[in-house]
Amino acid sequence: MPEGPEIRRAADKLVTAIEDKQLASVWFAFPQLKGFESSLVGQRVERIETRGKALLTHFSNGLTMYSHNQLYGLWKVVDAGERPQTKRDLRVVLEASDKAILLYSASDIEIGPRDAILQHRFLQRIGPDILDNRLTVDAVAVRLLDKRFVRRQLGGMLLDQSFLAGLGNYLRAEILWDSQLLPAHKPEDLTSEQLTRLASSLLTIPRLSYMTRGDDNPNYHHGALFAFQVFSREGQACSRCGDIIQKTSLSSRPFFYCAGCQY
Repeated sequence: MPEGPEIRRAADKLVTAIEDKQLASVWFAFPQLKGFESSLVGQRVERIETRGKALLTHFSNGLTMYSHNQLYGLWKVVDAGERPQTKRDLRVVLEASDKAILLYSASDIEIGPRDAILQHRFLQRIGPDILDNRLTVDAVAVRLLDKRFVRRQLGGMLLDQSFLAGLGNYLRAEILWDSQLLPAHKPEDLTSEQLTRLASSLLTIPRLSYMTRGDDNPNYHHGALFAFQVFSREGQACSRCGDIIQKTSLSSRPFFYCAGCQY
C-alpha cells in the first residue's frame, strides 16, 4: 500500500491539474454517488488535501469527497476527454476544460457536506499526519509517551495509523534504522536521548522521502530517489557500520534491519 509520501505526491499532481478549476463534467461509478454528479458540474475544486493515506477533495459548493485508495486504488491525470485503455475499473471522473483526474479501482469513496465528511470514522481514528508541517519533534515525543502508545512495541505501533497517519512498512524500517533502534523497544523503555532521536526520525524520514522520491526512474526501487538504508537491502552492507542487513517478518510484513548498529 502506498504510504504518506506517495499519497501526498499523487495529490500534488491532482492539485496541479485541476485545483481552482471549474468542473465541466463529473461521473461516478457507484449508484449512491450518482446524485452528486449534476450538483458538482460548474463547481470549482477548491482544495485537495491528504490526511494520512486518505484524500479529501473540497468543492466550492461546500461538498467534500473522501477517498482512500487501499491497496489497488490509483489516480491518473489525463487531458480532458481522454480515457486510457486499462483493465482497472474507473470509479471517479472530475473533468475541467483542459484536464481530468480519474480514480481507478478504489472502493472507499464518500461525498457529503464538508463538516460531515471531516467526521468520517477513518479521519476520527487516525493520528496527526506525518507530513503536516505544524507537527513538531516535541509533539511527537509527547505522543510517544501517551498512555495509548507508551507500552507498545515500536514494530507494531509504527504501522498503526492512530499513532501517526501516513506511516507504513518501508518508513517503519527506515525510521528505526535512522534512530538506531530495534522494533521490540517500547517508548517507556527508551532513554531521553533515544526518545528524542526517534521523535526526530519519525518526522525527518517521511519528509525526506516526500521531497526526494521520484516516480519515473526505473533504476531505483519503487522509482525512488530516496536512498533506502535497509528496506529491501538484505544481504548488503550497512552504510553506517558495515554489518550485513537482515530480513525478517514483523506484524506479517517483511522487515529489514542492521543487527550491528540497531540496539
